[in-house]
Amino acid sequence: MKISRFTWCLVAILALLQSTHAADATSSWNTKLLKQKPDWYYGSEARAAAQTVLLYQSAEGAWPKNHDLLKPPSSAEELAKIQKEKGNTIDNGSTTAPLKFLALIAEAGGGELYQTAVIKGIDYLLASQYDNGGFPQFYPLRPSGYYSHITYNDNAMISALELLRDVASRRPPFTFVDDLHREKAAQANEKGISCILKTQIRENGKLTVWCAQYDEVTLEPAWARKYEPPSLSGSESVGVVRFLMEIEKPTPEIIASIEAAISWLEAAAIKGVRLETFKNAEGKQDRRVVDDATASPMWARFYELKTHRPLFLGRDSVFHNSISEIEYERRNGYSYYGTWPASLLERDYPRWRSKHGFK
Repeated sequence: MKISRFTWCLVAILALLQSTHAADATSSWNTKLLKQKPDWYYGSEARAAAQTVLLYQSAEGAWPKNHDLLKPPSSAEELAKIQKEKGNTIDNGSTTAPLKFLALIAEAGGGELYQTAVIKGIDYLLASQYDNGGFPQFYPLRPSGYYSHITYNDNAMISALELLRDVASRRPPFTFVDDLHREKAAQANEKGISCILKTQIRENGKLTVWCAQYDEVTLEPAWARKYEPPSLSGSESVGVVRFLMEIEKPTPEIIASIEAAISWLEAAAIKGVRLETFKNAEGKQDRRVVDDATASPMWARFYELKTHRPLFLGRDSVFHNSISEIEYERRNGYSYYGTWPASLLERDYPRWRSKHGFK
């Protein structure tokens, strides 16, 4: 579906006139728009938001990264610039979230315009998938950099697979999708699961967890940004495990993958310390790790391959064993520690075992 210049202008005017209504639900584009009450998607507020979101869909079917999709572009030229500089990507839910939002509008009687946009977005995801089942961060592929790597980082690939799984299963809000696209989505989902199993890192014959990104050809752990090294992820691995747990009929290989990852995450928990914010000698807010026997477990974002030691890198890409050893800007501008696996281990994993009758 290609929006003509006349249609673009018409929709843009309507979006501008009604943008104040969209702000009543949320002040800017975020995932709260996916969690409104069902009746909301039938109203003018939702339709005004959808009109603006639709404007940002690219010719390939994707959306730009880190942009307020509820703020109408001032002109077609500005829109083209945004799409060129920030799209087409699945990073940070950039395409999957607006796709689901438009599907909610379509299912609420929004009409063929939104159904067509959703199908176009599904086609984009299908086209972007590698033959080995992985997904690059950007598509069409960029000529250089880490953007073509298979990307688990920030749940990019997992978000794409979750959407395709829902399409294949005809789960709301994708009930209107035709059988051919559902079949293609199912095939893509199976390829994705195969890629997940292939990329789970095995050391000394034992499965561990996943790296945040992989070389798209060799399937080896790969660098992303200068402070995101080939490593074992205490964050992205959680989303991968949850996705595998949602498979209704897990194979023995999938079960073994989940159990191994859970065991690794349990062993990787960091206990007896906590990350605190304090005011340093220069009067700035800073972060440090302090001893605390009562602290809840936390995990590192990166663990070194083979040694499994928590790993910290600044923009110089030098490996360190402590967050205090990297520069102030990265120490305070990136999540090197978190509690990502906590609810997975405490709640989701026991429920999964109970559901499948594991003792």
